[in-house]
Amino acid sequence: MSAQTLGQLVVPGRTVFQGTAPHRDRLSLSPNRLARYFASHNNSGGKTGGLCPAHPRGVPFSPCSTLSSRRRRTTSRRAERCSDAKPRASARGFFAWSLALSREESHVYDHRKLGRELGLFDTDPLIGAGLPYWLPDGAIVHHSLQEYIRTAELRAGYQHVHSPVLAKRELYEISGHWAHYRDDMYPPMDVGDEQLVLRPSMCPHHAVIYRSRSHSYRELPLRMAELGGMYRSELSGVVGGLARVRAIQLNDAHIFCTLDQVADEAAAALAMIRSAYHAMGISVARYRLSLPGAGGKYVAAPQMWQRASKLLAEMLDRSGVVYEAVEGEAAFYGPKVDVQVADHAGRESTLSTVQVDFHQPEQFDLHYIGPDGAKHRPVMVHRSIIGSIERAVAQLIEQHGGAFPAWLSPLQIAILPISDTEDPIAAELRDRCRAAGLRTELISADDGTLGARIRTHRLVPYHVIIGQAEAANGTVALRLRDGRRLSLPADDAIARIRTLVDTNDPRLWID
Repeated sequence: MSAQTLGQLVVPGRTVFQGTAPHRDRLSLSPNRLARYFASHNNSGGKTGGLCPAHPRGVPFSPCSTLSSRRRRTTSRRAERCSDAKPRASARGFFAWSLALSREESHVYDHRKLGRELGLFDTDPLIGAGLPYWLPDGAIVHHSLQEYIRTAELRAGYQHVHSPVLAKRELYEISGHWAHYRDDMYPPMDVGDEQLVLRPSMCPHHAVIYRSRSHSYRELPLRMAELGGMYRSELSGVVGGLARVRAIQLNDAHIFCTLDQVADEAAAALAMIRSAYHAMGISVARYRLSLPGAGGKYVAAPQMWQRASKLLAEMLDRSGVVYEAVEGEAAFYGPKVDVQVADHAGRESTLSTVQVDFHQPEQFDLHYIGPDGAKHRPVMVHRSIIGSIERAVAQLIEQHGGAFPAWLSPLQIAILPISDTEDPIAAELRDRCRAAGLRTELISADDGTLGARIRTHRLVPYHVIIGQAEAANGTVALRLRDGRRLSLPADDAIARIRTLVDTNDPRLWID
């Protein structure tokens, strides 16, 4: 299929197809869809055929999982000829075929459907819209993210705190949330002669915690972190899945620092975000410098806005980050750097953020004692590394199709004995893996043929296969999720997988 016939095909990531006349429309394609098209026309006379076994995305929900069992058995015979076969389809056929798959592919990558199919989360009308609950496998992913971010914050010098999920209305009047953010907050609850409000943000609580003790300039920067709940009053029509919910578990932190420390602290937070995205295997759609726009939803302090915006822009320039400045997207109290991600349909949302705030330290009369013995006003840097757990998991599902990095996978190792004879050895190996802290299950021969068990557990990063030879010499046949196969001593396999999991490495194996 020549470039003249099909126009331009660009891989990796999302492949853009530029058809020739009369098909000039640009069509967004995944490598998955492109491989399916070529595979279905290789030496098949236009009839549906098998997926090229060498295709790098022959993993969960790839075309190979949709083939019939007969075609799966024949893919190895097609492997030798797939690189030399010439596709016979035209650009017109490709265009029509790809459009026919649009609905199917959008469902494959939609976390709202896939997350339920994978048993990660669900919702119930009795609980309410925008209030998902986590199933056991989803709770494992949820907990793994919490462990990751807490560990990363401790290494970066953060102190963890816990604060109540509700407070008196007066707290949010002082912070400015009641004046500028009231439409997104739940109504106050009358309790005696007080009005209590579910918090929409943690920053007022952290400001009060900082104010509760006297601080010296020697303590700064003081990095205060919390992974806690907050609540947004979202309309039923806009909530759905995990990307937009009413009860949010947020990875939040506030850094109280001097003016001279702001740029370094913001840059360090951005570096933590990039490191976390690497570990999670998440791609950034773009970086956005969110600035105030017209209207009365922002704090009226022009000099403060100019000062904070300049600090963030200079930090981004020094970090070498390509970004876009957009007006009207700032927080009501200050500008921010938003890290944007995109879902299966190309819709953007903010996952992580770094913000500079001169407003709330003023509102809460925060200060520290400087080297001159006088009181000075700190600056507050807000940052969220992985954002809300809900939105992070939504993005993980859509990016990986359920094939998470090993450290996030609900089940990390599936032990597959060839027959019942190897069950005792397999059970002993399972116990050793669990003792090493690896999430492991034994899938016995009673659950089906080896091929059927592998397909059923195709999302699991590591398949440990034990036959007579392996049982006799203490080795394992290790099959990686991407199709690679290794033979090594059982202890070595456990140790190397444990290292990859402990270091939050997104790779399946390091040679």
